[in-house]
Amino acid sequence: MKPALFDAQNESGISCHEQIIGIDRLCFSYESRKVIDNLNFNILERDFVGLVGANGAGKTTLMKMLVGLIAPDEGEIRLFGAPVQHFCDWERIGYVPQKNNFNPLFPATVKEVVQSGLYSRKNLFRRVSAADREKCSEALKVMGISELADRRIGQLSGGQQQRAFLARALINQPDLLILDEPTVGVDTATQESFFHLLRHLHTHHRITFLMVTHDLDMLKAYLGDEPAHCAGKLNFYVKHTHAPEDCRDDGLTHAVGDLQDAMAGGTGNNQPLMRSLR
Repeated sequence: MKPALFDAQNESGISCHEQIIGIDRLCFSYESRKVIDNLNFNILERDFVGLVGANGAGKTTLMKMLVGLIAPDEGEIRLFGAPVQHFCDWERIGYVPQKNNFNPLFPATVKEVVQSGLYSRKNLFRRVSAADREKCSEALKVMGISELADRRIGQLSGGQQQRAFLARALINQPDLLILDEPTVGVDTATQESFFHLLRHLHTHHRITFLMVTHDLDMLKAYLGDEPAHCAGKLNFYVKHTHAPEDCRDDGLTHAVGDLQDAMAGGTGNNQPLMRSLR
């Protein structure tokens, strides 16, 4: 099945809004408690979607259904046009988990954690190639954590761990990036720098974002004060980036280099972007 296309068009008259996630008549219950009831929502290419809801609203349940961990009672989820139960191109999706889902005693180095983002469900046991190692080095450099590559992930601060998890999610340059409350447990300065990076990636890359968060202030500052869609206790805030001059897609290092220069006031200072995240 080809991805569904919407009727918005670019300057050449060709439709440019690929449907990344399609949710139709979705329902899910835990025993007798209805958690999600008749949810209909589409996420298009280059959307930044912020998902907000109280505890128990169904955010985590929806995330699990989106990645195929649990099945809905009714309705359908499509990823890039394919029903989620038949979707195979998992390398097109990057995922940043909640920090509190991470076991700090897990015996892996930062480099190993980042490289694990290369292993999709189709090639879990393949060897790491020279090209893979180069991708890992680039992702570490982009996040400003090259010097932490051989440290155990559990030895890092909260901000450093989130940089490592974002590097893992970005290593394959995914089309869709899902973030599940990525700034929980980190300080305000770290949250601001982290979100600044996400905004820049959204503006200058063809990446679609779905982020679950409780940080309404930062979310509304970028996505607007009013949700684009409400379903039960779930609120979806949406911003679409599509200006042709923003569609450069020149690689992670290039885009983040631009951001580093902008944050340095145009001085060309090439310090790691996320140096302030400790």
